[in-house]
Amino acid sequence: QVQLQESGPGLVKPSQTLSLTCTVSGGSITTNYYYWSWIRQPPGKGLEWIGYIAYSGSTYYSPSLKSRTSISRDTSKNQFTLQLSSVTPEDTAVYYCARLDRNYSDYYDYWGQGTQVTVSS
Repeated sequence: QVQLQESGPGLVKPSQTLSLTCTVSGGSITTNYYYWSWIRQPPGKGLEWIGYIAYSGSTYYSPSLKSRTSISRDTSKNQFTLQLSSVTPEDTAVYYCARLDRNYSDYYDYWGQGTQVTVSS
């Protein structure tokens, strides 16, 4: 059973960089053809895809967030990390990490429980 767990600060000041880590257990982040994703949900809004890091290490980001986003990984710890720079209160959201399965079709089969991040001074 794959499990994902987000960790990081719950409060970030405006203009700073938000940094969250997702620790994966029960499966390797280098296994073909899984894509390790970050998704967020602002209060009162729908889910917004941020980006992913693939099993190969390649990354792809939402065009609207690309200039401020970086996703990296530590394969020795089976973790991947989101960094979102120059945050504003509009970046306040519940942040989820999730696994995208592209073995046969695209679907998110495992999710973390989510972590609330508030951007405020």
